[in-house]
Amino acid sequence: MMRRTRTAAITATAIALALGATACGGSSGGSGGKATKGGTLTILNKADYDHLDPQRTYTTEGSSMDTEIVRALTGWDESTSTPKLVGDLATNTGTPTKNDTVWTFHLRAGVKFQDGTTVTSQDVKYGVERAFSADINGGPPYASQWLIGGSKYKGPYTGKSLDSIQTPDASTIVFNLDQPVADFNETTAMPGWSAVPKAHDTGATYDTHVWSDGPYMMKSYTKNKELVLVRNPYWSQKTDPLRQQNVNEMDVKFGMDEAAIDNLLKSDSGSAQTSIQQWPIAGSDLAGINGDKALASRYYKIPAPGINYLTLNVNRIKDIRVRKAIEYAIDKTAVRGAFGGEAYGAYATTMLNPGMGGYKQYNEYSSNPAGDVTKAKALMSQAGNPKLTLSVAVENTPTQEHAGDAIANSLARIGIKVNVSPIDASTYFSTLDNTKNQYDMAWMDWIADWPNASTVLPVLFDGRQIKANPLSNQDISYLNDPAINSGFDKAAKMTDINTRNAAYGALDQQILSQASVVPLMYMSFTELSGSKVGGVINDPILAEPSLAHVFLKS
Repeated sequence: MMRRTRTAAITATAIALALGATACGGSSGGSGGKATKGGTLTILNKADYDHLDPQRTYTTEGSSMDTEIVRALTGWDESTSTPKLVGDLATNTGTPTKNDTVWTFHLRAGVKFQDGTTVTSQDVKYGVERAFSADINGGPPYASQWLIGGSKYKGPYTGKSLDSIQTPDASTIVFNLDQPVADFNETTAMPGWSAVPKAHDTGATYDTHVWSDGPYMMKSYTKNKELVLVRNPYWSQKTDPLRQQNVNEMDVKFGMDEAAIDNLLKSDSGSAQTSIQQWPIAGSDLAGINGDKALASRYYKIPAPGINYLTLNVNRIKDIRVRKAIEYAIDKTAVRGAFGGEAYGAYATTMLNPGMGGYKQYNEYSSNPAGDVTKAKALMSQAGNPKLTLSVAVENTPTQEHAGDAIANSLARIGIKVNVSPIDASTYFSTLDNTKNQYDMAWMDWIADWPNASTVLPVLFDGRQIKANPLSNQDISYLNDPAINSGFDKAAKMTDINTRNAAYGALDQQILSQASVVPLMYMSFTELSGSKVGGVINDPILAEPSLAHVFLKS
C-alpha cells in the first residue's frame, strides 16, 4: 500500500484565505475531550488522492478517506492500544470452512446507502467483481490471486459474474478460494471489499461518484482542488461499530505547499485550529516539530508497518557486482536527513520491519549507515569499473528531490553518475508501476496491507506479476527469481504461523542477496492538527491519523 505525495506552490496566505470560507470556531484543546456535534473539519493536503474508488484505492491517504465513505466487510477497531479485527459491514470477522478455503460473511441488518436503499450481499459481490475489470486497475491483487477463476475473470462489465463469489441470500456472501488463506478476513478490511450498487457505478469515473454507505457522502469533488463530504442521512450509529458522525462536513483542500501547511498548523491561528493534515510533515520541518513540546498534544507520530527503499532495476543494471556496489555506496544518513532525520525512522537493513511477523534481524551489506565506499569501489573494480550514467526516479517534492541528490552524491563516490528524474507525484506510482517505464532506479515506500509478511514480500518481489499486471506491477526492481517465486507459493500454503514467518524471514534474506533493492528506513509518519480538533486516534494499520471519531471542540 504505497503512499502518494505531491506538492504545489500555494502559499500559507492562500491557504488561510481558503480556510476562512469553511472552518468553524470553538474553544482551545488537544485531540482528546468530550465529543461534540457540528462544524466543518478542514483537511489540508498537498496532493489529491490517487483514487477514492474503493476497488482502485491502494494508498494510505485514499484508504483512510474511504473509511469515512464506504464500509468494508471487516475493519480494525483502533480504540484500544492494539488494533482488533472486527466485523464492519459484516456481523463478525467471517467463518472459514474447508481448511480456510471457503469464507462466509453475514451482513448487518439496517445498513443503507446514501439514497436509503439497503446494502445487500449482491452489492458487495458486484463491488468485488468490478476490481477485475481492466477499467478498474491499480488496486490490491488478492482477489484475482485467491478467488477460484479470478485469474481469467474480466469483470462484470462483460456481462458475466464470478461463480466463486456466492450470494445465497441478500445478507450472506461466500468466497471460494483456490488455496487456504488463514488471514483472508484481514484482506476484507481493505476498501475493495465494499459494496457498490450497480445502478450507480460510473466505471472509470467512480472516483468522483463513490456511493456511500458510511457516515459521510460526497457533496462535491473537483479533482486536484477540493472534496467536500457531508453527512449521509441514512447512516446509523447502531449499525456501525467503528465510526462516529460528529462533524457536519469534511472539506479537503488539495495542491498546497507542504511547508506552508506545516507552518499554518504550527501557528494554530484562526481557522487552522479546526484543520488537520493527512500527508507527512515536510522533511525540512520534521526535526523542529518533533522536538517542540508545545505541539505535543496535536502532533501524531505513527510507526508505519512499512519501509522506505530504493529499487534497482535488475533488467537495466544487470551486473550484480554493480548492484552490490550501489548497496554499499548509498549513504543512508544523507537520505534520511532529507526526510527529516532520526524523527522519520530508524535505518533499515531488511524489507520486513521490526515488529512484523517474519522479521529477521539481518544485514547483507554495510554495517555503517553512511556506507562502505572501499567495499563498493572493490566491487566496481571486479565489474571492470564501467562508466555508468543511471537515472533515479523521485517525486517532485523538495523532500524527495533532496533524497535523490543524496543518492546521486553517494554513487558519485564510486564513479557512477546519476541523473535525478523528478516525476509529478500525482502520477508517480502509476508511472513507475507501468512496465514500460525507463528508470534504472526508483525511490519507493511500502506499507503492509495488514500486519503480515504476505502483504509485503510477494507483492513487491513475485516476478510473475510483471507480465500479469503490466499497468499496475508492484515489482519495480523487476526481480523474477524462480526460486523466490516458488518460496512464496510454499509460504502461502503454510498454516502454522511460526513456520510461515520463518519462511518469510528466509525469503527476505534471499531477496536482499540479489541486490535488487536498498532498504533505507523503517518509517514513522507524522502529522499535525489544530488545537480544536478532537477525537483523533492513531491508525497503526495505515499509519494515518484516523478520523473515525473526529470532532471539533466548542
